Amino acid sequence: MALLKGYIYIRSEYPHAVAAVNAAIAAARAGGTLGTCIAGSRHSFDLEVRVGAGAYVCGEETSLLESLEGRRGLVRAKPPLPAHRGLFGKPTVINNALSFAAIPFILANGAKAYADFGMARSRGTMPIQLAGNVKYGGLFETAFGVTLGELVDDIGGGTLTGRPVRAVQVGGPLGAYFPRALFNTPFDYEAFAARDGLIGHGGVVVFDDSVDMAKQARFAMEFCAIESCGKCTPCRIGSTRGIETIDKIRRGERVSESLALIEDLCDTMKFGSLCALGGFTPYPVLSALKHFREDFGPVPRSFEATE
Repeated sequence: MALLKGYIYIRSEYPHAVAAVNAAIAAARAGGTLGTCIAGSRHSFDLEVRVGAGAYVCGEETSLLESLEGRRGLVRAKPPLPAHRGLFGKPTVINNALSFAAIPFILANGAKAYADFGMARSRGTMPIQLAGNVKYGGLFETAFGVTLGELVDDIGGGTLTGRPVRAVQVGGPLGAYFPRALFNTPFDYEAFAARDGLIGHGGVVVFDDSVDMAKQARFAMEFCAIESCGKCTPCRIGSTRGIETIDKIRRGERVSESLALIEDLCDTMKFGSLCALGGFTPYPVLSALKHFREDFGPVPRSFEATE
């Protein structure tokens, strides 16, 4: 039987993860659970770690495939889906390592035992990264259903500075900002989607009351502009125009017209981008506008956009 192979793709910014996974693969090979004739059976399967060059967009499945094949990480048009034509033109299964990590528990204890964790349609557990201005940061695994407030106040202990929590970004750099008024939101996919948010990879970043939310909205557009693969116009151009427009707002220039333009840009990026990089950038921008509108008011014209 031919040797089947899988790849674990890790960005170069995470050298400790690369070392840990390589060590785990070596241990699995030594223990006979990877390689040829696994556990004395006729089955063969091996794993290889591929280290990406650092492009955020390679978290998108088709640009990840491009990178694995030795090319620049550009998003592919779909269809065809990777399940039909993926790595090296072969049908390919792509999952986050989190999904694969749940398999041993499910096989050992059954699907019902796994589904007993969580709530509604969000089942199982989730590793949640608490970071930012938080007293007890770190990685915590918990079942879906804990509220955002419990995560920030009870597990995280509030802010490190001791000042009031003003905003929490959930889901990574392209996640929505939630104010304290939404801290009763259960940590599950459906509850966050119902409030125009997303869970993403489970990252939770805490900000105290000194944060400038207009500056955070600008950062989202800047992040998108830097990380864009450049293949689609809404992401490539929309993010750049977004930076310029938010700078005008922060300088107090034609604020009403600029706010309307930002909303229009976000709508175009959300529905016109080829992948989630451009499609998700509107989440932090629009949530900052919605919940922290006071930060987008006129400011002195002496303001420097590069602050």
